[in-house]
Amino acid sequence: MADEQTQVLVVGAGLAGLSAAMFLAQRGIDVIAVERRPSSSPHPRATGQNPRTMELLRGAGVADDVLAAGLDTPSEPANTFDTSAISPAPWGHAAQNRVEPILLKRAEEFGADVWFSTELVSFEQDAYGVTARLMDKWSERISTVRADYLIAADGYRGAVRGRLGVARDGLGTLANRIGVLFEANLADHVDEHTVSFDYHPNLGESLLDFTAERLTGLIRVALDDPELDVKLLAVQPSEIAAGVVNDFRVGRIFLTGDAAAVSPPATGLGGGDTAVADGFDLAWKLAAVLHGEAGPALLNSYPAERRPFAELVMNAALHDPRAGTPPELDLSVLPEPIDPVRLMFGYRHRSGAVILEDDDPALAEDPCHPTGRPGYRAPHVPLRRDGVELSTVDLFGLDWVLLAGERGAAWLAAADRVAAELGVPLRACGLGPALVDSAGRAAMAYGIGADGVSLVRPDGVVAWRCGTVVDDPEAALRTVLTRLLDRPAM
Repeated sequence: MADEQTQVLVVGAGLAGLSAAMFLAQRGIDVIAVERRPSSSPHPRATGQNPRTMELLRGAGVADDVLAAGLDTPSEPANTFDTSAISPAPWGHAAQNRVEPILLKRAEEFGADVWFSTELVSFEQDAYGVTARLMDKWSERISTVRADYLIAADGYRGAVRGRLGVARDGLGTLANRIGVLFEANLADHVDEHTVSFDYHPNLGESLLDFTAERLTGLIRVALDDPELDVKLLAVQPSEIAAGVVNDFRVGRIFLTGDAAAVSPPATGLGGGDTAVADGFDLAWKLAAVLHGEAGPALLNSYPAERRPFAELVMNAALHDPRAGTPPELDLSVLPEPIDPVRLMFGYRHRSGAVILEDDDPALAEDPCHPTGRPGYRAPHVPLRRDGVELSTVDLFGLDWVLLAGERGAAWLAAADRVAAELGVPLRACGLGPALVDSAGRAAMAYGIGADGVSLVRPDGVVAWRCGTVVDDPEAALRTVLTRLLDRPAM
């Protein structure tokens, strides 16, 4: 018998693992996250959050903390641009070592258990769950955890992927670097106290070659200060790589973050943003299944939607001149990249969790001219409620939302009845006196007119819409939700 029982076991407590744990716990899921390190990362890697990531973090109530954690960044990253017409959320500039404690604190406030200095020893899965053997690295005690599902968030070279035998496509390692966190009086040099150096395993170099004396010398050379007093705090090797795993899901085990896909951090769609998005996407779908709101086939939409996105991000990064790709790489053999803004806000999700209304093969649309079609992110439109300004984006993030036009009272009533009947968290919001669209843009942006509706998933993606009046809105909505959520027909 297992020592512990949980609904979801998360292996890894970096950005991907903590995001998954936070979003799962927020939805009332019993979750344990384990991390082999003794604490969250001290290294300021994965710096910056794009506005789409900040939208997701808003839903968990941590966006303001993440924003504040990056306010003292000495300079704005070069890959930021004005997205205020597309999103109500700003760019964030916080580094990973500041974001992880914020996510950890919030995950624990929601009820997640996070165990540091705990290493995965082995795991087995069957038709009903996953059994994992864990070792406390301080006491070397072995314990067993039984979970309904396991999330692998243990990084690019994580043990879970390797033991599953999941292959990865891509160019692999592009560069190896050693990150050094240090203390020194740099008033005459720079404001930040981190530096990285390339090293070359293919030439026989290893981390052991970079002694404290050598690193201190390299720092002094880099800053042209041979007498600089340097105190080394932490040293960590890292890889710049490009690769996407072939399978984001193996039975009851899911891969997220760097365990699933890695790309050079060059487009504003780097590993930190992907980690948060993977965690959010998987969390709302797992929660729906575990709460009995959806059938198990909903989980197939995770690999169906996230893997193509990861491939597009990797391709865009490889085309970026800042990616550090090998000079001999022939980019002409790769597909033409999609603009990062289009990927960030205009990617089209295709899976059983979306009911497409057309056969348009486009992978993304221009988010500055959104169509509101199923599969795309629900457009940002300014609204007012009780005299307070908000965005349509603020309506989404936790539950399903049915946004109705001004003459959609029948749809709103139907939504309440169907939500109660199916036990699905569905909120009905109607444009009109209670939700004022003073510019008259919302109905057009969502393509619903005055009589139609748009059904938006918890992640803010349009799942289905109807632009006309129907004879039986209750039956129509029931049919749509049972299909999207893999529920038996009623």
